[in-house]
Amino acid sequence: MALFPAFAGCSSADAAPEQTGLDWLTNRSFTTEDALSLHQRGRPVASPSDTVTPLSSNDPKRQTSKSGSSDSEEDGRKKRKKKKKKHKKHKKWKRSSEDEEHSIRDLKNTPSVDAVKVDSQGSAAGRSIWLDEVQSAQGEMFRIDKKADRANWEYKSLYRGDIARYKRRGHSCLGIDSKKQQIIWEATNNKKTPQKRADRYYCRASVQTMRAKAELVSCTKDGGADSASCGFIPVKDCKPDPTVSSSGPASWLNPLGVYDNSTAMWLQGKGGPESPTPVSEPRDTSILEKVEDYNRRVRENPGDIKMWMEFVSFQDELIHQPSMYSTSESEMDSHRMSLKMVLEKKLSILERAIESNPSCTELKLARLRLCAEFWESAALLKEWQKLIFLHPNDPQLWQKYLQFSQGQFSSFSVSKVNTIYGKCLSTLSAVHDGTMLSHPAMPGTEHSMYSIFLQQCHFLRQAGHSEKAVSLFQAIIDFTFYKPDSVKDMTTKDQVEFFEPFWDSGEPRFGEKGAKGWSSWMRQQERGGWVVINNLDEEEEDDEEDEIGIKDKSRPRPEIWLNLECAREARHWIPWRPDSAKKQTEEDCEDPERQILFDDIGSSMFKISSAELKFQIMLSFLQFLGVPCDSRLPRTSLYLFLDNTSIFDHNFFHERLLTSYEFPLSGISTIGHLDTMRRGREEIGQCKEGECFIQNIFQSAMSCFNLEEKMKLSVVWLQYEIAKVVRCLQGKHKKKLKSQGKRSKRLAKGLLKETMNRNSLALWKEYALLEWLLGNTEEARKVFDAAIGLTGNQGLKDRTLRSLCLLYAELEVKTGAQSEHEADSRAVHILTSLAESSPYVPFKWPLPAVSILKARKAYERMLEDSLKLSADSALVTITACFALFQYLTVGIDSAVAVFLQVSESVAPSAGECNKPQGWWSPLQAVTVMHTNLLKYHMKVSVYPRAPLREALMAALHLYPNNFTLWRAFIQFESKSHNVSKARRFIDSVRRATDALEPYLFAIQAEEERKKLVESVQSGDTGHVHAVIPETGLSNRIKALFERGLSTEQGSHCLLFWRMYLRFVVSQGHQDRSRGLFYKAIQSCPWAKVLYLDAIEYFPDQLQEIIDLMTEKELRVRLPLEEMDLLLED
Repeated sequence: MALFPAFAGCSSADAAPEQTGLDWLTNRSFTTEDALSLHQRGRPVASPSDTVTPLSSNDPKRQTSKSGSSDSEEDGRKKRKKKKKKHKKHKKWKRSSEDEEHSIRDLKNTPSVDAVKVDSQGSAAGRSIWLDEVQSAQGEMFRIDKKADRANWEYKSLYRGDIARYKRRGHSCLGIDSKKQQIIWEATNNKKTPQKRADRYYCRASVQTMRAKAELVSCTKDGGADSASCGFIPVKDCKPDPTVSSSGPASWLNPLGVYDNSTAMWLQGKGGPESPTPVSEPRDTSILEKVEDYNRRVRENPGDIKMWMEFVSFQDELIHQPSMYSTSESEMDSHRMSLKMVLEKKLSILERAIESNPSCTELKLARLRLCAEFWESAALLKEWQKLIFLHPNDPQLWQKYLQFSQGQFSSFSVSKVNTIYGKCLSTLSAVHDGTMLSHPAMPGTEHSMYSIFLQQCHFLRQAGHSEKAVSLFQAIIDFTFYKPDSVKDMTTKDQVEFFEPFWDSGEPRFGEKGAKGWSSWMRQQERGGWVVINNLDEEEEDDEEDEIGIKDKSRPRPEIWLNLECAREARHWIPWRPDSAKKQTEEDCEDPERQILFDDIGSSMFKISSAELKFQIMLSFLQFLGVPCDSRLPRTSLYLFLDNTSIFDHNFFHERLLTSYEFPLSGISTIGHLDTMRRGREEIGQCKEGECFIQNIFQSAMSCFNLEEKMKLSVVWLQYEIAKVVRCLQGKHKKKLKSQGKRSKRLAKGLLKETMNRNSLALWKEYALLEWLLGNTEEARKVFDAAIGLTGNQGLKDRTLRSLCLLYAELEVKTGAQSEHEADSRAVHILTSLAESSPYVPFKWPLPAVSILKARKAYERMLEDSLKLSADSALVTITACFALFQYLTVGIDSAVAVFLQVSESVAPSAGECNKPQGWWSPLQAVTVMHTNLLKYHMKVSVYPRAPLREALMAALHLYPNNFTLWRAFIQFESKSHNVSKARRFIDSVRRATDALEPYLFAIQAEEERKKLVESVQSGDTGHVHAVIPETGLSNRIKALFERGLSTEQGSHCLLFWRMYLRFVVSQGHQDRSRGLFYKAIQSCPWAKVLYLDAIEYFPDQLQEIIDLMTEKELRVRLPLEEMDLLLED
């Protein structure tokens, strides 16, 4: 038997003489009988009933048995189908009879008789013939398959399964002479090459291509350029060429004259001169060049911290930021993935920077800020503690650490965070005093301690611990203004030890009745103590207020709890002290948390040496109690304090031409005004006990400052009374207005009677404004005229006089609706008399034109002189007076020209655009007056909208933190139907700044539009609005909230979370609202207002939410057990 079955029929004996040299091709150990016996063992045994099918087609037995075996063949096929289903796993080694029939079509060997016998026994089941079974050439070696294969008729080639496969080993062939013969195989690749589909527009490669800078596409004058050669469709020139006519002359080829000359020449078979194809510019490679430049610069100068931080910030330019109004989930997901990649790049850059600058806290702080996206809170806390331990003298690092500690829900508690505040201030005090020798004090440490102290007080207020916050202010003022001379040279720690006996002595503290201060108490203690005199004949002026109780027990239980909790919050914010006249002791206090011990406030004491900071901390205390004053809050913690929606309120009652009356620091709740979003609240005024407390503070503060600061405090006091009058006017409370007006006038006259205030024009101005608001117009004019007469002939040189005359003229124009000409004449008379520098004469008749011309020249000279000097409040008043004068005498265009002249002459400083809210630069005040004048003019006359829109947009690009400008812009755009323009502008401002105001006012604008659309769709009103209902507003508002909360500042802004929670609840998604509430307290666990809002929205979870507040040590003034007792009574 040969090794190759194809030559099995050849006799080895006959071929022996010729193939003696090829004996190595014969395998003598291989025998056919052994192979057949092994093969038959693995085959199934055929049943005796099976018929044997002969090979030859002309065999008579096959012909006779053909018809009889058809049924048995069908049964065999059915059995084989069952076996195939049963043994599907073993299908690999089985071969179908049809495939085997095709595999032996080209056999040339003659089978032997034994092989035919074996085949006749086993072919009944398998219907197959093996090559090694074929023996001698007896009969025909081919099997006739009469079943036609229709696939061969339909296709051009055979089925690929019918073609034998093989693998070639090597590139040569056996039996050839390699020196003389050579075989070259054609390289065939059996592997399938997957057809790559063209990238769609949303694929990453396509998006990157679209974001890349496009090639230069030049306009062509003829459209015959080949678009395939240049790679783009050529753009036709939209400007017609005068030399080329659009249509040619009429001819036999162009009978209608519609073809141009080039088309007519083409029809004739002629071609014009080909214009050279412009060479396209290469694609933008500026980003790669910038990356290389940054890498080179940080490599050459690794100690440049500013360059490292710029390199980190530059990574944001590599990703495409979606619009703040985007609602596409795929776009947001891709942005998140890109953002994660950029964060990893930033982290690697910062790690390189820290290796080169291991002592830089700015780089470490930026690294921790990035690691918050990847690390667990426990690991972050350890890194923060390690960083604080290494740099205890860095105030900015302490501020970031305090914000981080406040926002960790898992480890948060009020006492723990308050302890960290105390540790921070005591450590910085030791550094500032020089007692911590290992670390020197950094510049600005005192101002930073003041900012951290304010942050601690607002943290306690928002957590509900109002008594502790008030006690902190009382303690720091006593510690600063009433410090005994004997301890002034000691360190802060030693001074605090001497201050503790005074705090625990029961002596009245700052703001309480009969308070005399720490120094007086210590001086009297050295002399033997106070002599207490009980005046029994003195009647109590203050009547006891009504007790807080349940007015309607039929209301739902959560609503009753909210009413009592908010009422106690408004009444019980003053720390409780035992009254010796009533023989009270500490055991008489019903709520022990109202008593503040020295351990709660002692560690937060620090020394203040700056006179400016001393006055600022007094103003901060007054503002904390609800008194409107110029108190500047630090920019770093401003968004932590925002917690109510008063920043969106439009107060139109007291609106004037240029200056606008608004309460400073709007958006920040004051003490005693903690309430939910749905309930009405009053931002000005306190309870009776609180008003007495504020009055005592003003009286006690007068003895702590010099003459100028006393006059400022007097003005602040009177402005607080005017604010309460304005509140009564807005609420239309006539009885309350009458009593409040009497108290305010009594206070104003009392302040003006004092010797230091008799010539104070600022105080006279406020008193005249008070009379004007109360409706006493003639009395107010007399006060104004008398105040102007006090100054003599100073005129434009006096800054306070300019402010007074400006207010006087504004009020005259504002009240000139009845007699416009007389009002304008009065205002012109006031401003002209100011510029003449002559004794003031009250208005009797209109002034001549010569006086007006002289006054205009005086204003122009004064404005030019002011522009040469540094920009201050003097420039603001002279600009306002001149602009109002031009508006009344010439027109609105002349007034706008004055504002533009000042804006172009005075450029904003570098840090002016990001000043804290509540502080306006001179140029910012001029910009606000410019927009206010345009708004007033559009109300009283017909004027285009474009100038106001342009002025507001230019102002907001410069000052994106100004609430007044944003309110005016949103109010202005609410009357326009083209919302897309406003959205694009707000998005552009958002991209240029990290402020939250664009998000807040964009949300407010969308919510107002949604209310308008819903009112139109509901049809409750009978009016028809020309507004097309817009869909998708809810998704757009949601996208704005999500984008704002994803920022670092927005995630800790209480106002953001409260607005978002209110919006989701208004949509009716209860489950989602609960999830959002728990997500909010994860970021702001200290905010009591969030818990109160949740109780209002989810009243069925009252017990659960109060338990959570108790766990986090938030102030709960009314336990549920006490409320149950009150309900039973």
